[in-house]
Amino acid sequence: MNNSFFLDQSTSLILIIAISLLFAFLGINHTKKFKGLNNYLTANRNIGVFSLTTSLTASALGAWILFGPASAATWGGIGAVIGYSLGTAFPLFFLIYLGKKIRNEFPKGSSLIEFMRRKFAKSLFKLILLMTIFYMFIFLCAEVTAISVLINYISGTEFWITALVVLSSTLIYTLYGGLKASIFTDNIQMIVIGVLLIISFIYITSFTGSKFSFDFVIKKNPQLLSSNYIPNYTAGLTFFIAVAATNLFHQGNWQRVYAAKNYQTLKKSLIISFLIIIPIVLFMGFSGMVAFSIDPSTRPDLGFFSLLLKEQTIFLSLFVIILGMALTISTVDTLINAISSLVILDGKAVFNLSKKTNYLNFSKYIILFLSFISFIIASKGFDILYLFLLADLFCCAFVLTVFLSFYDKSINENLAYISILIGLIGGFLLFPSPDFSKSLLVGIFMPKDLFPSLVSQSLLFLSFIVATFLPLLIIKAKKLHIS
Repeated sequence: MNNSFFLDQSTSLILIIAISLLFAFLGINHTKKFKGLNNYLTANRNIGVFSLTTSLTASALGAWILFGPASAATWGGIGAVIGYSLGTAFPLFFLIYLGKKIRNEFPKGSSLIEFMRRKFAKSLFKLILLMTIFYMFIFLCAEVTAISVLINYISGTEFWITALVVLSSTLIYTLYGGLKASIFTDNIQMIVIGVLLIISFIYITSFTGSKFSFDFVIKKNPQLLSSNYIPNYTAGLTFFIAVAATNLFHQGNWQRVYAAKNYQTLKKSLIISFLIIIPIVLFMGFSGMVAFSIDPSTRPDLGFFSLLLKEQTIFLSLFVIILGMALTISTVDTLINAISSLVILDGKAVFNLSKKTNYLNFSKYIILFLSFISFIIASKGFDILYLFLLADLFCCAFVLTVFLSFYDKSINENLAYISILIGLIGGFLLFPSPDFSKSLLVGIFMPKDLFPSLVSQSLLFLSFIVATFLPLLIIKAKKLHIS
């Protein structure tokens, strides 16, 4: 893409400030009449189908969908796209069943961590809490970085300016109105996102014509759709496991489980959100596949933009900025409120503070500190993919043990601790180095020559598989030993 695609910085800056202030105004104005901690944490447990559906969907679809699926499709093929879409949507389907159980057993709760605190002792509970906050913090950094990179790509605006505007405006209304403000603005943001995605689909399909098809991809890059292409399977499973595992620990999802006015509302909203998310992520991934087939020199993560901005018009550049801002803010406000809620709910069990401590105010100080670190990371334009993958590995090691414990009473704290720890160690041994050429086990502790090429070429996939399923084997082995 050349400079004729770019907006001037002043126009871009005016637009991002206007959008940010608009959502801040709407969020604050709407929540003036909804005060109290219950509204801040669970929106008074009175959210209907439309609001819950749009909020669940908007919160799940951050700015990452503009970059991640398109990039993954260029090397992981159709399998990566399917894995990405199912991994993003699957937790919502899973919550249909788990949400019912946790609402019945803990009707006055607000988080998954509260439920875990009742089952496990303080040491394991703290570990789960730390992992959850770490994952959401990395997610926050990724979203702010993504929108900063996007605005820089469109107009050349410096990273720190976009990061400062987005974080400041979102903090203002989210720390004021809590979940109630987040859900209300999500409703508006999802409508904007939906309309713009439909327009982009119509535009891209009409502009590219027959090129936006499986036939064209098969002609140019047949391996991306081939059943014999191994990355179609390994990449698909990698993304499904990693994305699904992390989203199951997303406190924003659990807040919305409790915010639903009743279980039927929750069930309908989760099913509708599930059905909306899958085609959106598939479309984004396939756009990257088509862009790569048209021009292999296209940057993988910019595949969607290379198709949409082909005409080099100012209108389309404005279009992309609005889409990116809506996607980012809808996710950032969810993450801010989610982290804040965990500190409020579990602060007393973790921090040895005075009994007079106001944990709502304390949570806001924590959020401001984490937001400042996110601002620094985003202002440098750092690529945090590797850190994101590391957070995914943590979630993979926890996921089966934690959620099986809901149904299997024999999983006590000691067994849970041991299985998670062994899963983490196994995953770390295979987790690839930043250049993805080796791991602790393959290439450092032991020569790469001792392993089949399939192992050395699939380290990320194998690390997630081991971290996810090794804890399950430990639990099964312990049961057999007892019996």
